[in-house]
Amino acid sequence: MLTDREIISTLEMLENENLDVRTVTLGISLMDCAGFSLGRVRDKIYSKIAHLAHNLVPVCDRIGQKYGIPVVNKRIAVSPIAVVAAALSSSQQVEISKALNAVAQEVDVDFIGGFSALVQKGVARGDRALIEAIPHALAATERVCASVNVATTRAGINMDAVLLMGQIIKKAAGLTADKDGIGCAKLCVFANIPQDIPFMAGAYLGIGEADAVINLGVSGPGVVKKAIDRALEANPDMDLGQISELIKKTAYKVTRVGELIGREVADNLRIPFGVVDLSLAPTPNVGDSVGEIFQSLGLLSIGVPGTTAALALLNDAVKKGGAFASSRVGGLSGAFIPVSEDLNISEAVRKGYIGLDKLEAITSVCSVGLDMVAIPGDTSEECISAIIADEMAIGVINNKTTATRLIPVPGKAAGESAFFGGLLGQSTILPVNNGQGQNDFIRRGGLIPAPIQSLRN
Repeated sequence: MLTDREIISTLEMLENENLDVRTVTLGISLMDCAGFSLGRVRDKIYSKIAHLAHNLVPVCDRIGQKYGIPVVNKRIAVSPIAVVAAALSSSQQVEISKALNAVAQEVDVDFIGGFSALVQKGVARGDRALIEAIPHALAATERVCASVNVATTRAGINMDAVLLMGQIIKKAAGLTADKDGIGCAKLCVFANIPQDIPFMAGAYLGIGEADAVINLGVSGPGVVKKAIDRALEANPDMDLGQISELIKKTAYKVTRVGELIGREVADNLRIPFGVVDLSLAPTPNVGDSVGEIFQSLGLLSIGVPGTTAALALLNDAVKKGGAFASSRVGGLSGAFIPVSEDLNISEAVRKGYIGLDKLEAITSVCSVGLDMVAIPGDTSEECISAIIADEMAIGVINNKTTATRLIPVPGKAAGESAFFGGLLGQSTILPVNNGQGQNDFIRRGGLIPAPIQSLRN
């Protein structure tokens, strides 16, 4: 039973602290759309998505208005297109991406994810065709997002795929050079990718999922910051254990609000409810920043000594509070640090408080990896692949999800600004050590074997 004080605090979250449901993502299985004919596959994909998703946006808007809790993004995640369209060529898979974009526009969702391949142990014919299609697909569409899983703790790291993704990222940046390489902002390279992510650009629907499912992403970094600020104002001597307990309670309330919305959307659409992703996802808006939480905890800025420990505390407390609030937790579930999408982190980069090395270090304790990181446009393919490999190693060894969303901004150097607009924000371009040097290690390819902790049986 909620007390009056708790009800009032929840209302304050909504009115003043940027509490929202960040995304409702409808997962749709396209496995029954597979085939050998481009026209037939494309038509079946279009009609199935249009049929299942035509009511998604109106229902989300209606329920958001009912409770006064906005559903900011409505998205779709589909089965990996590399599997669904395995029989098709690379150019034909580009045509599939255009069909996905067209149906996303018809049902008015913000993004559609699932232009994806899973190549952690090897690259099949359909996988290679899709990966080679990614640059053209992202350049030709506005709402399609792509992801490629190149490593798992059970399989190790597919270094051939890692090297290939460095080439693909450079090509995607070049094809969208007029928009600061924005194509790369819709492409994630993963280790240990979950099958139920509601957030983009990594969202896809896993093979073992239902025919359709609703997954939800809540977000409240502004809520967490304000809760810490109020508590410290009342009791300046609070220790970190007490602050952790406070974050747990706040995450609990945020998650319960999100699950309420998610279950009602699912009931209205007559689609099963899947998971709540507990991730703290920031936006470029003032007061909606993960970076600001670090300042509330007592750090000068994200990036200074103590950052990794503070993020570990935050991530753990969010998971514990959210897991208590919902039995259906999934996705990434932790704190995001997307550089350009978080106003405070973007400012920390501009001031020199945080660089690529520190960002990589803190990814060992957070949900995602090097997210929305702008790097010089002349960074070599091999260097990009090497950065990806480092991040994949963190995920594989620690048995956690990590990812990279690297954006080599064409024609721009370290210290200049890249502008992506909207939710994607802007950022100062970070320097890269040995960005133009050769890397024989990466060129060797092969498979970095799975670590000993993978032998769980």
